[in-house]
Amino acid sequence: MKSGSRVPAERVNPYPGRIMAEQNEKTSNEAPVFRLQKMYVKDLSFESPNTPGVFVARNTEPKVDFNLQLKNKAIENDNYEVAISITAKVVDKKAEDNVLFILEIEHAGVFYLKNIPEEHLGRVMAVDCPLMLFPFTRQIVSQVSVDGGFMPFLMEPINFVALYENAKKEKADA
Repeated sequence: MKSGSRVPAERVNPYPGRIMAEQNEKTSNEAPVFRLQKMYVKDLSFESPNTPGVFVARNTEPKVDFNLQLKNKAIENDNYEVAISITAKVVDKKAEDNVLFILEIEHAGVFYLKNIPEEHLGRVMAVDCPLMLFPFTRQIVSQVSVDGGFMPFLMEPINFVALYENAKKEKADA
């Protein structure tokens, strides 16, 4: 080959380290597409049944009962809805019948998932999609608690990989 001559595009290996058979198989199919199309709040509820008393009570120590669920469903044309549902009940640790507030949110997104192998689709919807949604869900929850008159309710980051792996292991053990 002469200096300065070009290699035809179909002969260049865009996946260094892989054999050409894998390359040909990969390039003959369309590349996977993973895109967030739309994000929205499906349901949002904030209740503070014991106000204004909770604001004047002294030595209140909060205790949080936290529940998170993930839901997903196919919509159409490679679009999937993935939703994070969170319920947080914050009570006084010393008097658990004294509810400070209850916050419920279902925050969802429509994701365009095309040409993703079937064996990876579950992980994408259980890990990658919630990872994109959660920072926004966390911000909404924090702002709603502030708007309710409380300190920001800051949720710790969630390890969606660990949740997925644990659920997968439990399913295999069942």
